[in-house]
Amino acid sequence: MYPLNLPPAQILQLSSQLLCSGLALLLVGLAAAYGLEKQLNVPTLVLAHSLTLIGPSVLKIGYVLRLVAQQRLKDETCAHAVA
Repeated sequence: MYPLNLPPAQILQLSSQLLCSGLALLLVGLAAAYGLEKQLNVPTLVLAHSLTLIGPSVLKIGYVLRLVAQQRLKDETCAHAVA
């Protein structure tokens, strides 16, 4: 039923790591792409602009994983309450 065969606590931990790393990628990309654009060469500037796209994508994946973990925790709680 679930695509990830991990316990909800591990999924929650993974989602927290993805949320933090996505935020870090976004902030580094923004600082480099729009704060240091005059000091960077073109390939580095392209990488910095790419980070402004990759960072929010990782954030979204982390958020969806957090929702999955919370749903699984809720399902386990309901299953124990019924049994």
